[in-house]
Amino acid sequence: MRIMVIVKATQESEAGEMPSTELMAAMGDYNQQLVDAGIMKAGEGLHPSSKGKRVRFSGTQRTVIDGPFAEAKELIAGFWMWDVKSMDEAVEWARRCPNPMPSGGELELRPVFEADDFGEEFTPELRAQEDQIRAQLESQ
Repeated sequence: MRIMVIVKATQESEAGEMPSTELMAAMGDYNQQLVDAGIMKAGEGLHPSSKGKRVRFSGTQRTVIDGPFAEAKELIAGFWMWDVKSMDEAVEWARRCPNPMPSGGELELRPVFEADDFGEEFTPELRAQEDQIRAQLESQ
């Protein structure tokens, strides 16, 4: 089961405050534990939303919106992609995480859709296309 673990932004992360040496070391140790357990597939921190953009869709129109974006608690400061046996296992690992933010942090754990989740609409042709894309990504 693939899980995206979302590190929620805070006022500090949106202000561009960098983590302390101690927090970076603790996160490095934690990431190494995840890698050693075969769970972590990817993970990165993100710049504040002031450096980001959004593209809003309305029919055929596309509107580009410059950051920063309101409501830090609704924003993302980083993420991991994990491969675990169950959501319970993901929660166990998340509980071991060092507090990601000085003022208190929050992680959101979301299952990633798998091919079988889409039912009959995911035709053999679409499945083959998805498999080809995954193979290309893995070979890069």
